[in-house]
Amino acid sequence: MSSTVGKARGILQHAPGPGIFRHVRIAPSTVLAGIVQHFWIVQWDLRDGEPQVAETLPHPNVHLVIERGQTQIHGIRTGRFTRTLEGHGGVFGVKFRSGGFRSFLRRSVSTLRNRLLPACDVFDATAASSLEDEVFAQRDDEHMIAVVERFLAARLPPADPNVERVSEIVDGIAADRGITAVEQLVDRWRLSKRPLQRLFNEYVGVGPKWVINRYRLHEAIERLAEQAPVNWAELALELGYFDQAHFIRDFKALVGRSPGDYVREQRRG
Repeated sequence: MSSTVGKARGILQHAPGPGIFRHVRIAPSTVLAGIVQHFWIVQWDLRDGEPQVAETLPHPNVHLVIERGQTQIHGIRTGRFTRTLEGHGGVFGVKFRSGGFRSFLRRSVSTLRNRLLPACDVFDATAASSLEDEVFAQRDDEHMIAVVERFLAARLPPADPNVERVSEIVDGIAADRGITAVEQLVDRWRLSKRPLQRLFNEYVGVGPKWVINRYRLHEAIERLAEQAPVNWAELALELGYFDQAHFIRDFKALVGRSPGDYVREQRRG
C-alpha cells in the first residue's frame, strides 16, 4: 500500500467555490525513491459551479505530467504556475527529486527551464504515447501508480552520485529556514561557490540562490496563511532580505500581489 506524503508547500489559497476538488501526494517505492520525490494526483468536478483558479509557486523540480491529450515534461518554472480548472478532469504527475531527471534527459536540466517537452522526446515514443491511456484506464490511485512505477523502473538510468548530492543540498535548503545565503551551503557541504553553481545548473536547472529565495518565499506564504499579526520588517530579515522593500518586491513579482494584499485576500476567503 502506498503512503501519502506531507502537506504541499507553495500552494496559493483561494476561496473554494462549489464543486469537488481532490489533491493527493503519494511516496514512490524504494526502487524509485532515489529519483522520484512523490507522485501527485489532482481531480476535479466543477460542473455544478464556476471555474476555479489554481496557483502554485515554483519548486526546483522537473515533473512528468500525464493528462489526456497533453502528456509532457514540465521543466522548472521561474514564475508561479496558474491554471483555470473547469468542467471535470484529472491529472497524474511525477515530481522528480531535484537532480533526479538529469539521467533521463542526459543533458543539462537548465535547458528545460520554463519549457514543456513532449514525453516522447525523452522516453521511447511508442511507450510514452500508450502511457496516458494505461494510466487513465485504471480504477484507483494504486493501480495508476503501479503503471507509472513499471514505466519508470523499466527505464531506470544508472546511479549518479551527483543526483544524491544535489538532492541532499536542496532538501537541506527546504528543511532549514535559517539558510538564506549561498555561502552557508558552501560551508555546510564543503563545495566552493563556482562548482556548486555548475552542479545546480546541470542537475537542478537553476542556481542555488534561486532555490534559497524560492523556499524562503514558500516559508513566507506559510507564515501569512496563519493569519497572525505580521511584523513585515522582522519577517523580511528572518527570510534573509536586507530590507522590507526588497522582500515586498520579490514577493509581489512571484505571487502577483503584495504581502499585504495577499493577507487581506486570505482573510476575505
